[in-house]
Amino acid sequence: MNTQGRLVSVIGGAGFLGRYVVQNLARAGARVRVCVRDTQDAQFLKILGDVGQVSIVYANVCNPNSLLAAVDGADSVINLAGVLKKRGKNSYERVHVEGVRNVAKAAKAEGVKNLIHVSSISANPDSRSAYGRTKFAGEQALAEEFPDAVILRPSLLIGPEDQFMNTFAKMAGISPVLPVVGCPVLPKIKMVEGVASQWRRPVLEFCSMGGANFQPVYVGDVADAIINSLNNKSARGKIFELTGPLTYTFKRLLKLMLAETERQCLIVPAPIPLALTQAFFMEFIPGSIVSRDQVWLMVEGNVKSGECPTIEDLGITPKNIESVLPTYLRSYRPQKYRRAREV
Repeated sequence: MNTQGRLVSVIGGAGFLGRYVVQNLARAGARVRVCVRDTQDAQFLKILGDVGQVSIVYANVCNPNSLLAAVDGADSVINLAGVLKKRGKNSYERVHVEGVRNVAKAAKAEGVKNLIHVSSISANPDSRSAYGRTKFAGEQALAEEFPDAVILRPSLLIGPEDQFMNTFAKMAGISPVLPVVGCPVLPKIKMVEGVASQWRRPVLEFCSMGGANFQPVYVGDVADAIINSLNNKSARGKIFELTGPLTYTFKRLLKLMLAETERQCLIVPAPIPLALTQAFFMEFIPGSIVSRDQVWLMVEGNVKSGECPTIEDLGITPKNIESVLPTYLRSYRPQKYRRAREV
């Protein structure tokens, strides 16, 4: 489908991924209707297009009537709505399952041609995380109501506004230690060569496993994949797994962050019981995204199954995250290093 002049409704378009999707749609010449719960907070999106090209309207995936108005007259609908941490009435079940079903019903009722649903690579009916289980259940509900919908499962999103690298970079600025969730406490004994002799000596290596595996993907690549899926009729009814080109352990990602921020922290193991206990208390802190459910997500990792088409099948060659991290993590460097570079 040629997006030039077409009306595309983006549900949940004011979030991290949403701003990149809206910008790409505007550049492609589409008329963009951003559907959000807080219209005031989304006003910044209007400058991403020409005058009148981007409009902001109220919609709530838990309110079917608001969705009918939000998708009325749209050629395509992109659903980005989701929650990382349940708050009040916005539970995982309500947003990820009932909300997705409501979007699908509204799109079907209004005669929408294309429906793109952004799920998660964590979607799994057997996940220990309610987030992962409800993401999968939402995909099932979507398939029942709108079989031709395209389902995209992005991995861990990396970019200037991400909640992974930025969170740990902030922690590195105030804490001497960083945790690798899921690693055993007991270290591994590793034999290494001596400095001035041929004898080998034992060294204790903590977090030798490195934690779970991740295949982080640049947010801009995912936004490009969403636009390409709109124009790809052969993608309809399929599930795509969107990952970056390389696999990293949890520990390796922390080391990349520390290298870019020029910080020095001790990376320590955080066994699951300890991580769950800490997360329990963090849940009571207003604004905190840390939860016990997030702990299970970090333990399970974030890699493709190999059973679905990939981001390359949508015409995107994903960037290596090492080329992206310097664009925003350098702001976390100690002030003395930043001043030296300005001179």
